[in-house]
Amino acid sequence: MTAEIAEPAPAKVNLTLRVLGSRADGYHEIESLVAFAELGDRLSFAPASKLALAVTGPGAGHTGEDADNLVLKAARALAARIPGAALGAFRLQKNLPVAAGLGGGSADAAAALRLLARANELSAADPRLYEAACATGADVPVCLDPRPRLMRGIGEILSEPLALPRFSALLVNPGVALATKLVFSAWKPPADSAPPFDVTAMAKMQSEDEVLSYLASHANDLEAPAIAFAPMIAEVLAALRALKGCRLARMSGSGATCFALFSSVAEREAAAKVLRAKFQNWWISETWLG
Repeated sequence: MTAEIAEPAPAKVNLTLRVLGSRADGYHEIESLVAFAELGDRLSFAPASKLALAVTGPGAGHTGEDADNLVLKAARALAARIPGAALGAFRLQKNLPVAAGLGGGSADAAAALRLLARANELSAADPRLYEAACATGADVPVCLDPRPRLMRGIGEILSEPLALPRFSALLVNPGVALATKLVFSAWKPPADSAPPFDVTAMAKMQSEDEVLSYLASHANDLEAPAIAFAPMIAEVLAALRALKGCRLARMSGSGATCFALFSSVAEREAAAKVLRAKFQNWWISETWLG
């Protein structure tokens, strides 16, 4: 391979997120229905004599040191499992806000693994890709093949891909970065345990209304602890829920990005116009989820 190749790194959105408990190793067991947006970062790869990463785009200044970047961590994790694997230079167009509950770094890492699989003529089903994803980060496995799934464990137990409606959505971040570890550390077990997510029941649902009703009966257990650290999240959720046509509004992941689902593009576009006029400093993106 001599030419540069590229992969999208779509944003991950947690439609639901149930925290089941903490573990001795500091991680938490979760159950989360994940979908992916039609927007995200973009990662390119070209053969080079050494592993390298260049970052451009709106979020480039917030990605931290290269040594901490999950793209390089994923590349090294795969190289450790495939002696002699061809590595090279990555170029990341960072469009998503950082530490925003959208799994941007994990999506970038997963895109790196897909690119290295192509460069080294590995099958997408090669188990070493999944092993490297697990070694890189808890959200990387679900981003490796970005389709709707239920993720369990700390993120390593994945359902088969799920057929969800294609939701018209707004993603909104008020410009607040939240560390996942910090938000999880503030989680407290609820007095009443929510019912487990029923993948079989969802698979039988025939309409968008049925799916939305079922999603509304679940929640994101990290909303309350995230709001404790960043009260502006509550303002975002209130603004989204007040929009005409909003069917469901919720925080994604550990925040602070929130999403709103609409039944039509016209309603979504009108809602985005209202938000942009009122909250000019917020990151507001229109997209599809599925």
